[in-house]
Amino acid sequence: MNDLADLLTPEGRALLDEVRGTAPADELAVATRLRRDHPAELVSAALGQARLRQRAAAKFGAEDAERMFFTPNGVEQSTRASVAAYRAERLKALGVTSLADLCCGIGGDAIALARAGIRVLAVDRDPATAAVARANADALGLAELIEVREADVTEVDTAGYDAVFVDPARRGGRGRIFDPEAYSPPLSWAVEAARKASRAAALKVAPGIPHEAVPADAEAEWISDAGDVKEAVLWFGTDPGAVRATLLPGPRTLLGKGLPNPQVRPVGRYLYEPDGAVIRAHLVAEVAEQLDGGLVDATIAYITADGLRPTPYAGSYEITDQLPFNVKKLKALLRERGVGTLTVKKRGSAVEPEELRRKVKPQGPNEATVFLTRVAGAPTMLVGHPA
Repeated sequence: MNDLADLLTPEGRALLDEVRGTAPADELAVATRLRRDHPAELVSAALGQARLRQRAAAKFGAEDAERMFFTPNGVEQSTRASVAAYRAERLKALGVTSLADLCCGIGGDAIALARAGIRVLAVDRDPATAAVARANADALGLAELIEVREADVTEVDTAGYDAVFVDPARRGGRGRIFDPEAYSPPLSWAVEAARKASRAAALKVAPGIPHEAVPADAEAEWISDAGDVKEAVLWFGTDPGAVRATLLPGPRTLLGKGLPNPQVRPVGRYLYEPDGAVIRAHLVAEVAEQLDGGLVDATIAYITADGLRPTPYAGSYEITDQLPFNVKKLKALLRERGVGTLTVKKRGSAVEPEELRRKVKPQGPNEATVFLTRVAGAPTMLVGHPA
């Protein structure tokens, strides 16, 4: 927090402008030069902040990241801007005009909510984190819509707000926390806080949350961005019991219909790889129904079909060869096809992609994709290319 206060001074801001975009290899030379005219601690703080801003650009975009302030944990744990914006727009569509953002972190969600026109109370118990959230609201011109409060979220009265958003801490001293009751605050507390909201509530949870841990009166949504699963959200005040997978950019949303697991069938001409959000949401059957397909194995989330039906919810591949798992046979096949660029995907196989590449030593002008998987229980290699 002392570093942040120093960086907010005119001298600190001037230093931040000067070190913007400094490459890691140049940091020592830049630091040595700047320390002739500025305190060493301030120079170190500015360079550290510049480094964090460079890392944050992937989540927040370069334009915002260059104006914002970060902590190392804040960069790692904050919501990606595209996901926060999607959630904010959904809350706005639900008629939310004011919201209590509990466990706000550095303010990523509060920023998206304020940009959607929602008045936000952003709460975090860590003084340094709250100070960064306040600085970010000011830096982005959103201070009139975002009130940052340093407090224990369990002691905050949210009665004056339409909605509640809770993002419990899911990391501890030993890394990620998988038990929802070990979150800080626990999921049970967050659910009760959500139920008190007058209009709507959203709880951000880990995408690996067990489905049986989802309350019966909540909607569960799994969100991916550019094919990467980012989070799950429990919604209150929307559609109790609903399950959905949302893909960004878009958004494109697949709603669950409660279908039974698809039948296992022989590998057809096409293989479909469902998006991770679809798999996490247990909606593979819904995609298989769209494709008139079945599974290659009862325990594997690969869909096979005879026809090509483009869908945003799965990548499609044309399969040219099906082999029992045998590295020598695969190597011979790739050599015969002149494959030098090999993409290796796996599901249900212990073999590492890099290990397989080293063994087959692909060479040639052509490309191929190999799937290491099981087909009807047997270790199998499926070779093909994007359809």
